[in-house]
Amino acid sequence: MPQLSRKVHELTVGQLAARSGAAVSALHFYESKGLISSTRTAGNQRRFTRDTLRRVAFVRAAQRVGIPLAVIRDALAELPEERTPNREDWARLSEVWRAELDERIGQLLELRDKLTDCIGCGCLSLEKCALSNPYDELGEQGPGARRLRVDRGARDEPGEARGVTGGGPAGSAAREPCGDNA
Repeated sequence: MPQLSRKVHELTVGQLAARSGAAVSALHFYESKGLISSTRTAGNQRRFTRDTLRRVAFVRAAQRVGIPLAVIRDALAELPEERTPNREDWARLSEVWRAELDERIGQLLELRDKLTDCIGCGCLSLEKCALSNPYDELGEQGPGARRLRVDRGARDEPGEARGVTGGGPAGSAAREPCGDNA
């Protein structure tokens, strides 16, 4: 890792990439999304302040645990300009994010446990299809596919499905009840 003189207060994008471990393209993307910022030299080259290293580390750590970039950007926007996130900032934000992550983990565990109940047939009219049709919500609308392409005609009510267009075996097979679970 290249060492910088204590006198250097601004980093080029290449130096920031080398020090942070993030690709130059990722740094450009982060800047376009408002996660980090730079100034421009007279030659239109980007320059980042040294505190950007900590912001990049903050972004990458939050991404690793699954926090969306928009949420990270909002969190960074709460900080005063030119201030790096510190331990207290991370502790405050991670407490909020922990609840969201726990909820997501619970949803994933539930999906994993229900995976054996889904046969992946696509009919969506099964009485018990834990992944595609939990609690048979779509079955109340009648048999057949409910999430495939829907045509709307002038005589149809808004939201009323006319079914799959194009006919053929794929269209008719999707409307047939499936195996033992129908």
